[in-house]
Amino acid sequence: MPINLTRSKEFSDQFIEGVRGKGNILIVAHDNPDPDSLAAAMALKHLILVKTGQQVTITFGGVIGRGENKMMVQKLEIQSEPIERLDLDRFQVVCMVDTQPGTGNNSFPADRPVHLVIDHHPARGDCAECPWVDIRDTYGASASILFEYLLAQNVTINTKLATILYYAIKSETQDLGREWCKADREAYLHLVPLANNRILFDITHPEVPREYFASYSRAIRNARTYGDVLVFNLYAIDNPDMVAEMTDFLLRADGIVAALGIGYYQEMGILSFRTLSHDLNSGELMKKVVGDLGTAGGHSLIAGGQIRPMSAVPALQKELQNILTFRLLELLGRKKVRGRKLV
Repeated sequence: MPINLTRSKEFSDQFIEGVRGKGNILIVAHDNPDPDSLAAAMALKHLILVKTGQQVTITFGGVIGRGENKMMVQKLEIQSEPIERLDLDRFQVVCMVDTQPGTGNNSFPADRPVHLVIDHHPARGDCAECPWVDIRDTYGASASILFEYLLAQNVTINTKLATILYYAIKSETQDLGREWCKADREAYLHLVPLANNRILFDITHPEVPREYFASYSRAIRNARTYGDVLVFNLYAIDNPDMVAEMTDFLLRADGIVAALGIGYYQEMGILSFRTLSHDLNSGELMKKVVGDLGTAGGHSLIAGGQIRPMSAVPALQKELQNILTFRLLELLGRKKVRGRKLV
């Protein structure tokens, strides 16, 4: 799907006029935000400030843990506030980017109204009461949608904003190698000459703590293969992003077409699923795997989930791993074989 400036102009005109003069605006990113969520939030903040001059605050739950993401926040001066520190009554307008109400992957209270939702994930939340909703599940990144708004509204994109938008599309689609559309490619190519290459190098080559390498070791040692399916458990982690990063890494194992990663973070189970098979709908698959244990969703090739609460006892975490593995293999139509160590 190519860039659609007509749709973007019409929609952005509506919500800009709708929020104009309504007071303080809050932009909610998903918990433990990735570059796409942060880039979309920054672009929306910039658009609103330019068009209305209103005060805008970006917030999220959890932490920014991945080294690349920390460096991105530092180098590109992304200002945000942890949601637990905010008085939510201060805000008259609430926007969500790269997430939706009721999905379980954001910390905004479910009983509070949300006015604007912009997302590239399939509709799976409760947006019925939201006045403005733009969900484009054929897009590879929410940043691409926000890029179109800026273009449609003739808003200048400065170097730092161009850099974060470019990096978001680059990382979310793995350099246009995973789940992208023509609109993502057009945005990517438009932003390349505007981005700061030195900052991009710093972002992609951050220093990392020793625990980072310990996570690699633990993921490899705990990984079990069931034919062409791989499952691993990191158990207790101090950075929820590590589950997705390790899942991406282990999917590269020879003969593996699907990988499920599990971790425990602050009384919550963190799940990540990746596949090379375009025949699977990973988001729907993970919803069935998680079932009534929590929430899940995603796209064709990538998905994630949360289990609340999750026991801190390793033996019970192992039992949960066995349950999720059994469900996954059954849904994939794989034989219930004994797991083999990866190494």
